[in-house]
Amino acid sequence: MPLLIIIICLLSLNVYGRNVALTEKVFTIEESFLYDNQERTYRIHLPPNYYQNQEKFPLVLAFHGGGGNGKNFEKLSELSETADAQQFIVVYPDGLKSAGLLRLRTWNAGKCCGKNAITDVDDVGFINLLINQLAQKYRINTKKVYATGHSNGAMLAYRLACELPNKIAAIATNAGTIQITPCNPSRVVPIIHFHSTLDNNVPYQGGVGLVSIARQYNPSVDNTLNIFATLAHCEKNKQIVIGTASYTFYKWSGCENNVELHYYLTNDGGHAWAGGHRGLGMDSDRPSTAIVANELLWRFFRHYQLP
Repeated sequence: MPLLIIIICLLSLNVYGRNVALTEKVFTIEESFLYDNQERTYRIHLPPNYYQNQEKFPLVLAFHGGGGNGKNFEKLSELSETADAQQFIVVYPDGLKSAGLLRLRTWNAGKCCGKNAITDVDDVGFINLLINQLAQKYRINTKKVYATGHSNGAMLAYRLACELPNKIAAIATNAGTIQITPCNPSRVVPIIHFHSTLDNNVPYQGGVGLVSIARQYNPSVDNTLNIFATLAHCEKNKQIVIGTASYTFYKWSGCENNVELHYYLTNDGGHAWAGGHRGLGMDSDRPSTAIVANELLWRFFRHYQLP
């Protein structure tokens, strides 16, 4: 093993005292802590230049869909590869397992999803504490903390935009709409949303999906984003910026405090991470190839930070 890699390994273990898996380019760390008397787990991905200087890095919280987990979402989304290229930290938290036979992991996004929503698991409190814990242990720019998620994870990101806007600078949501009412944030969070016209799990026009954990009603993407457009006092409603045979890019404009609301609607794919990999179960649809969510969300995120 080259001397430089040995030194970096010893440095990481000495500084953090954790089990660190070192690959050729990145560090991967799995951690947990107790919250509300339950163990909450998460997976951290550090960019390859993390130990080379003392700068603080942006943080992206990436939430898996219902029935998934953080490790699986890392593979499906390839967000860690984007983090390597763009130099940010990405963390993949795990939702709590349900008490059912399948022990599916879900997030309490409000009306969805599963037992965790019924029993009102405090996922917002967990994420709030997680951000605090990460900021104490790692070099994180707390003004540049972002949230993204797929399906039930997107629904949680919308809840964070409503209930934790003092910690989240902007969100990116894929294949999931808002499940919490009312939404009265202290500041309006900028949003970029990705969806497919072929999504039958969370239909972009609203309704009950053909395959879902709770068979809940889903508001449309337009209704979801119009909530935030109203809060931001946008002068212009949804307008087409780019229209092609494969996707349409919409934007609300003239919003207060430089808030922007972006919406990419693809004509291919389905209930999957746009530009990512095909999963299993509820995420078994073919991903859209019309857009790459990772590229678009980071291009969007880097324009925003907390006051």
